[in-house]
Amino acid sequence: MRYLHTMVRVSDLDASLDFYCNKLGMTEVRRVDNDKGRFTLVFLSAGEDVDHAQAARAPLVELTFNWDPEAYTGGRNFGHLAYEVDDIYGLCRDLMDKGVTINRPPRDGRMAFIRSPDGISVELLQKGDAQPAQEPWASMGNTGSW
Repeated sequence: MRYLHTMVRVSDLDASLDFYCNKLGMTEVRRVDNDKGRFTLVFLSAGEDVDHAQAARAPLVELTFNWDPEAYTGGRNFGHLAYEVDDIYGLCRDLMDKGVTINRPPRDGRMAFIRSPDGISVELLQKGDAQPAQEPWASMGNTGSW
């Protein structure tokens, strides 16, 4: 068995690409437009996985955009995506500066949660050992659900 991808339905492809690519730093590695089926698939890779994703078509996040409007609710029912990051504090600061709400701040120097425009929870985990606790994160409370 080999992990291939996780599919997430999105209601606004541009907003989702802005979130996943411009803010979270993922890279689009493949796109499929299906006129007959009226959908677009966009496959994204984390930065360190781009070469592997292009060669093996995995591991990927597949954004599925159905051209006919649909309401997607219950993104929390999906669970979450998880990514290992080099600097949890630096990334969270950068995301906040770009307007992303940190729903569960990295108080422990190890883990944070954010949400996509469609309500998908994204877990960010510090690579290696947790960083020492530091402000403003250590005393920052949760915002919304994660």
